[in-house]
Amino acid sequence: MIERGGLLIDGTQIAQIVEGDVSQDRAGSVVDGSGLILMPGMIDMHGDMLESEVEPRPGVQFPMDMAVFELDKRLAANGITTAYAALSFWDGVSGRSTNHRSGEHAHRMSTAVYNLRNQLLIDLRIHARYEVPTPSVAPALVDLLDRGMVHMVSLMDHTPGQGQYRDMEQYVSFISKWRNASPAEVEAETHERIQNAKNDPHIWRTAADIVTQALACGLPIASHDDDTAQKIDHMADFSVRISEFPVTLVAAQEARQRGMAVVMGAPNILRGGSHSGNLSAIEAVLAGVVDMLAADYAPAALLQAVFILVDKGILPLHAAVKLVSQNVATALGLHDRGRIAAGLSADLILVEPGPRPRVRGTIRRGVPIYWDATLARRTIVHDWGTRVAYSC
Repeated sequence: MIERGGLLIDGTQIAQIVEGDVSQDRAGSVVDGSGLILMPGMIDMHGDMLESEVEPRPGVQFPMDMAVFELDKRLAANGITTAYAALSFWDGVSGRSTNHRSGEHAHRMSTAVYNLRNQLLIDLRIHARYEVPTPSVAPALVDLLDRGMVHMVSLMDHTPGQGQYRDMEQYVSFISKWRNASPAEVEAETHERIQNAKNDPHIWRTAADIVTQALACGLPIASHDDDTAQKIDHMADFSVRISEFPVTLVAAQEARQRGMAVVMGAPNILRGGSHSGNLSAIEAVLAGVVDMLAADYAPAALLQAVFILVDKGILPLHAAVKLVSQNVATALGLHDRGRIAAGLSADLILVEPGPRPRVRGTIRRGVPIYWDATLARRTIVHDWGTRVAYSC
């Protein structure tokens, strides 16, 4: 923590960090950041937003490239410089898969993101969420792994009666409202899914094959919605190193005991609890078992969660910021970002603190990708060259 300091960016990297003001006579641009907080650009390892950008209403499809570009802007404006679009590789039962969650659709979205990456403001990557009980989607994921289009794999099992949806009645109620379907239809589909999972002894063998391929590509492996110590033990056999959104404190503690990094949802902190009645993220932070926060379905929640933890006196600012930057970079093997240090990528955000903290500027690899009127008025432009100085 530097109460008042200066930062010099040269090209794409952080060149120098100094105490006090940055000299105003440098070439390039000087930004007056007084009253603002300079933080590393946030890294989101799990965001579900692209699916809803492509299909904002059931059955309403938007052009894939437009959806990617719109999400890109939204993430940049929320201070996220690296993001993993979490795409669901799963199918419903009896051919009732949703349009936006299927192996085929996830393959199309992954390909679109990969082909557009060089045109985007942020570093957008693919987090493939593989639904273990639906091995029919495995070929689509295997093809993407073969092509090097995936950056992370997580193992999911949304079979009701365990994991995130341990309460069957609550599950039927939630899915009925979400899909605008009758509870009777959802309940019938649910029982069919449970039966299918019980009757297929090969589902975990297929998952093991996918994990082996992902590890050969050097990708991190995560589990999803772990609910028991036994589930964590099972996931450890699959080389899982990240436990996403554990639904009980016991599972989170066991994950930590096994050397896994634990992720909780930022919306959980913003709302003051889990929307599905599972583990409170604040409770998990207080228990000392949280390493990272993820945007999940709301990118704006990431920054808010950081400052809620600070304002409540749960964590100091530098520790809270690590949950969305340094710790995430470490867990995902992103060694060139996540910290403010000379020689690292100049991925930075300028934040105005207050009752509702606001991102005023986002910089990726030394280039402003989101710059609001507040910072535009503070920027002294000498020469739009490669050397830029930021004084906070």
